[in-house]
Parts: sequence; structure tokens; C-alpha cells
Amino acid sequence: MTHPTKADVVIVGGAAMGSSLAYHLLAHPGFSGRVVVVERDPTYARSASALSAASIRQQFSSPVNIRISLHGIRFLRAIGQHLAVDGDRPEIGLKEGGYLYCASDAGADVLRENGAVQREEGADIALLDPGALRERFPWLNASDLACGSLGLTGEGWFDGWGLLQAFRRKARALGAVYVTAGVTGIDVEAGRVTGVRLSDGSSIAAPVVVNCAGAGGRAVAAMAGVEIPVLAKRRYVFTFTCRERVEGCPLLIDTTGVYVRPEGEGFICGVSPEAHEDPDWTDDPATHEVDHSFFEERIWPALAHRVPAFEAIRPGRAWAGPYDMCLLDHNAILGPAGPDGFLLCNGFSGHGLQQSPAVGRGLAEWIAEGRYATLDLSDLGYERVVAGRPLLERNVI
Repeated sequence: MTHPTKADVVIVGGAAMGSSLAYHLLAHPGFSGRVVVVERDPTYARSASALSAASIRQQFSSPVNIRISLHGIRFLRAIGQHLAVDGDRPEIGLKEGGYLYCASDAGADVLRENGAVQREEGADIALLDPGALRERFPWLNASDLACGSLGLTGEGWFDGWGLLQAFRRKARALGAVYVTAGVTGIDVEAGRVTGVRLSDGSSIAAPVVVNCAGAGGRAVAAMAGVEIPVLAKRRYVFTFTCRERVEGCPLLIDTTGVYVRPEGEGFICGVSPEAHEDPDWTDDPATHEVDHSFFEERIWPALAHRVPAFEAIRPGRAWAGPYDMCLLDHNAILGPAGPDGFLLCNGFSGHGLQQSPAVGRGLAEWIAEGRYATLDLSDLGYERVVAGRPLLERNVI
């Protein structure tokens, strides 16, 4: 079947963020146009939405990120209501197991200061001293910890693939047309976007184009003459099982930056590499390989120190996935940039799934109403990139 040659909005990238925007736009009472989503790989086999650790937290240091995730958890709790199609309510296995940030003396003040901001914004966060940590988590080695910050409600993990598919299915039910192709060019006339050119040689005329291309976002932005400081990096996720029971384990972030959380009968874990050793992610399959020494040398020693039960584990499968990192400040870049009608939705630095409900809603409001109506996302605008003014975020993992 041939695809439309005209649209009111073209969304480049149909994973969680692009499909959230398509759904929110078509559900917006002030929008009645045609939405076309261009996705080069409808299997999403190499999409961050399908390959990430799929979690949600309010433990950020910047108010806008806290507010985004407070909306996100409300949305995920009611996903069956929001994204049901013909009475079929999606399930994403939301588990509010909490995040536990561990801090030594060197990091304790940051957790205390962040916690004050989080609680002021309405997040349910508790600061625990070493005694309280040991009482709540008897399997935890707290001997070198000054405190831990625990999300009591509203934080946890879910099925990221399920969220992506639920957004996509609902968007299609509302009339979104998905086209399988890559975008090879963006047409601009007299300073305004007029459409996109596709890898199959065809074109789609449209006055609004939104870049939701994930790891390919920098290349798509460049087609519109916009430079964004976003690079596609490689992240590993490792799985393992443990002989001993580790009851009530939250998503734990060690002082080393290593994270671990339950997954089924086992656990998943990972860590962000140091800047000097951070590998790129490209279309070359060689960059999709897993470096297992990363687990053996960087992750396992930290896990075994923090949770002694993890000294005896059985490693399982592992995978690599893309991570579209904003080099300026590890925060998303949202909204208008460059020619009129061109919008950015890029650089989520690992937070895309949890931020997709609020960001999809916000950009839909921008397109339909010309403003952020329910949650102001302007702190994440492109203007800060042009000005070289990073939005400080102290809780990056």
C-alpha cells in the first residue's frame, strides 16, 4: 500500500517517544490533522525503547525532570485507561520497587540537597541513615555508606517494549499512519519546513516535522541545518541469577555508579563507562557486540561488595543498546529549532521511556496550541544549547 504524500505533522522515529507524540497529538481536542510516523525499522530490534532497563524515578535534581517523571508514573499507573484499544487494556508489569541511591560521606550532601528538592515537588523520597538501611535491607553492606535515598512510591521498573507497543497501537487506532522508510532529507523553503524525503525515493509534504529519531537524531537535525550535541553511545545490560534470596531489592545505585535491579527470578545490571572509554553506537554490527570483561572487571566487584550475596552468581545473557547522550548536560533537547515547523525531541540520555508520557503530551500541546499548557518544558529547549547554558542535573546514571 502506498503511503500518504501529504500530512499535517511528520514524526521521524516511531519508538516510544515518537509514538507517544503521535498518540497525544491525535488525542488532543484541538488537533484534527493527519499524522505520519516514519520509522526505518518497525521491528525496533535496535531501538533504545526495546533494549533499555526500562525504569522510572523522581530522584532527579532539576525540578522539570522531577515533574516530568511525576506525570510519567501517574500515566503508567493508569495505562490501561489511557491506551486501551477496543476494550483491550495494555499491561506493562509496572513494579514500584523504588530506587535506592547509596552515598558515601563524599556524596551525602548531594543526596540531602536533592531530596529536599524532590520532596518539595511532591516526590515520595526518604533519606535513610546506615542503621535504617541495614534494618530495611539486611542483605546490604552499609559499612562504608553515609546514607541512602529511597523512593518509597512512584519509582520502579516496567516493560519498555510493552509501553512502546501500547503507544504505537493506540496511535494507529486514532489514525496515525506508520511508514517504513528512512528519512534522507528535510525540505525547507523561505525559512520554513515543507516536508521530508524518504529512502524509497518518495516525499511527504508537511508544515511540521518532529525529530524523534533517537540514536539517529543528530543526523536528522543536521538535515534541517540544526546542530545538536547528541551522540549515540553504547550501553550494556547484563543479567544474572543469585543462589541466595535478596528480598525486597529496589533498583540500587551503588557509590560506583553500578546499578542492579530485580528482573523475574534474577537481576539485571549495568554502569555508564567513564568518558574516555565510552564506546560509540553506529549501524556497524561490530558496535553492537557486548564486552563481557566490562561485567567481570567493573560491575561484578562493585555488586559483590555492596551485596555480599552477589559474590556467588550465575551470569546470564547480555545485550548492547543505543544511548542517545546529550553532551551538554545529559538532558533532553525539546521544541522548536532552526526553520519554522521543525521540532526537536532528542538527547534523552537514558531517560526516554520514563519521560515519554510527559514529553509526548507537551510537544502535542506545542503543535496544537503553540505552548506548553500543562507542564512547562521550556527549560529543556534548544535555546540553552545555543547559549551554551547547561541545565545542571546531579543525578545522572
